[in-house]
Amino acid sequence: MKYARDRRTSISHEETARLLFEALPWIKNLTGKTVVIKYGGAAMVDEQLRADVMGDILLLKIIGANIVIVHGGGAAINEALGHYNLPVSFVNGQRVTTPEIMDIVREVLVGKVNQELVAALNQHGNVAVGVSGTDAGTIMATALDPALGRVGKIVRVNADYLERLMASEYIPVIATVAQGEDGGFYNINADVAAGAIAAAVHAHKAIFLTDVDGLYEDFEDKDSLISNLTIEETEEMLADGRVAKGMIPKLSSCVAALKGGVFRAHIINGTTPHALLLELLTDTGVGTVIHSTHEAYEYDQHPHPLGTFASRLAENIDIPEGA
Repeated sequence: MKYARDRRTSISHEETARLLFEALPWIKNLTGKTVVIKYGGAAMVDEQLRADVMGDILLLKIIGANIVIVHGGGAAINEALGHYNLPVSFVNGQRVTTPEIMDIVREVLVGKVNQELVAALNQHGNVAVGVSGTDAGTIMATALDPALGRVGKIVRVNADYLERLMASEYIPVIATVAQGEDGGFYNINADVAAGAIAAAVHAHKAIFLTDVDGLYEDFEDKDSLISNLTIEETEEMLADGRVAKGMIPKLSSCVAALKGGVFRAHIINGTTPHALLLELLTDTGVGTVIHSTHEAYEYDQHPHPLGTFASRLAENIDIPEGA
């Protein structure tokens, strides 16, 4: 026998119901839509955070979203390079990748990180498929800059392969190693890959998980966190040099995705518990949203009308006075 008192939480039943009700229109908006999630940073390294993110992704899948995960693995690559006494060097945010280092990148991203993420998702059921960018020519690339070695510039994405996986209800988990047009392999920045893949599969949203709360107008001023902005405003900030160096690849990838047809791009803090659900299923969100159109921007500045079904439910809900 169990007593009701044993199930009590600090959140009231009314608040729980309100949160679920608030999620209704957002669930309706996501059902049947494709969402590309760039996964990296502390949320991928910390085991508890990783478990939480995988659970959130599964919930998004259950409510009907088509999910694609794109991942890097910078920390794991650095650890492996240290083991082999190989240098860690970056130029303008891009890892200098010699052929020897490219072998390590492939080994870590495809053989270790990708399999760990797939296994973490598949603890909930056989829902995830590991994909190397070389599989079926998922990511094709040429050299970005000879000075960077085997760092690639994406020239083509095999969207058909990814769409077939999603049509079969699988979640593709993509390691950002590309097939080179020269027959070799290329290391691809995960933010860049996520933006290109989101555009190729006509994603509704592209989500970039990072270790900060979003985009700041002035990173030193924590009250300057931007919740919503247009693609034009984003390009102005990039051109004016007002963006922190580490945020430039993410913002540039957001712009590329939006110009490629993605409706919205989100930058959120993956170290915030359940950040994905808070960002996608609540009115306030927790990060920065960049909109492809002014109409989308204006929509997020006003209360959201409920869908027809949710509106009918609203007629039967007694909201306490003053709530």
